[in-house]
Amino acid sequence: MALKSKLLLGATGLVLAWPGLAAADPATDAKIAALEAQLSLLQAQIAELKISTGASIAAKRPDAKTASASIAGGKPTITSSDGKFSATLHGVMQLDTAKYDQHDRLPAAVTARDLSGGANFRRARIGVDGRVFGAFDYNILFDFGGSGAEDSGRIQEMWVQYSGLKPLRFRVGAFAPPLGLEDAASTNGALFPERPAAADIARGLAGGDTRIGGGVIGHGDHWFASAIATGALVQSLNSATTAFNAPIFDEQQGYALRVAGTPLHGADWLIHVGANASVVAQPTDLGAAAGTRYALQLRERPELRVDGSRLVDTGQIDARGAQAYGLEFAAQKQNLYIQAEYFDFSVDRRNPAVGASDPSFNGWYAQGSWVLTGERRKYNTTTAAFDAPGVDKPFDPSNGQWGAWELAARYSTIDLNDAENSLIAAERVRGGEQDIWTLGVNWFPNPAVKFMLDYYDVSVDRKNAAGAAIGQDYRALNLRSQIAF
Repeated sequence: MALKSKLLLGATGLVLAWPGLAAADPATDAKIAALEAQLSLLQAQIAELKISTGASIAAKRPDAKTASASIAGGKPTITSSDGKFSATLHGVMQLDTAKYDQHDRLPAAVTARDLSGGANFRRARIGVDGRVFGAFDYNILFDFGGSGAEDSGRIQEMWVQYSGLKPLRFRVGAFAPPLGLEDAASTNGALFPERPAAADIARGLAGGDTRIGGGVIGHGDHWFASAIATGALVQSLNSATTAFNAPIFDEQQGYALRVAGTPLHGADWLIHVGANASVVAQPTDLGAAAGTRYALQLRERPELRVDGSRLVDTGQIDARGAQAYGLEFAAQKQNLYIQAEYFDFSVDRRNPAVGASDPSFNGWYAQGSWVLTGERRKYNTTTAAFDAPGVDKPFDPSNGQWGAWELAARYSTIDLNDAENSLIAAERVRGGEQDIWTLGVNWFPNPAVKFMLDYYDVSVDRKNAAGAAIGQDYRALNLRSQIAF
């Protein structure tokens, strides 16, 4: 507006200052016409400047439709102006530091497992997820962590999903299909550093990390259902020390099914129930040169992976298929919650010995927590599982804020023995029985940072092929430091 006034005043001054303006002669008329032409040109320039200036101001308004960049919950996100495209950077660091106490009931020196204490990056992940063309979601995630030792980077998840037909989502790629209440929960907000043994064995049968598959997932406010057809694990050639590069011929074929929900619920409480099934329809073909061509093996670490030893293990079973069926239960009332699952496993032998039956196993766990600072664990309806509690007062000593504090306890058991004393040697499965009591304290200074201190009491009863006891009792203490965004 100031520029317009200056231009008009300048033009008016030129007209008034012209000598002999009042004279009515042809020369004067020509000069007046020239000045009027200049004045019209100036007015046109002023109008054009006004339009361009207004457009510039409008573009700077908060409500203008432009691409945006933000950091919410520690996650950097870029979103297009129409919301149809987005990319969010995310990462996880979990550092475990453990001490093992093995003074009691060690097996003979020749079979003793001297568990190694120390530190290990359990997970070291970086990735990006987002949306393209409105209805398609994606996730790309790489992991450099491991069990017992860190690993070379490998694909953890890489999938694309169509979400335009609500409430269903159609996903294909490499991902862990939901196979239970604990399996569906995010490891970032888990109650303990590792899943219960029974739950982890069940998820690994036809699902588990880096599993290639495709299927449909659906959810509502109080229900969840999924059906995934699964294949092999993602193969990797960059680390000869991992199982990811084991040579295979025909890949495993399986199915992962789950239904769950909260049929009973209130303003500050809920009851969760569910059922799941993991089915191996065709085991992996390891080739004619393998000791057991179609081998299935159930084994597990003792719920802490600073040392990667597996203390219960069925060994390779020549199988034509296997099944794991699970039942889920959980209840929450304000800042108190409990959770339990039961799993039944069965393996169909391919060439059973005369008189030998198909082996079956089972396991279960129960766990719970009490958030001392009053927050409660979040129930995620999109996964039908519990996540970390909110943090009402992030850590700020100057204002007397100390984050969220949680007490936790768990008992888990897994029995991988079947016909262990049978007179038919080929029928015996001496995988062992493992019982673990765990007590923990979790501190959440803010939603991105977490510290976990856990005490383990582990008892393993197991015999080797010759019938000698190779079980052991021990205790362990672990501190996990985590940042996740």
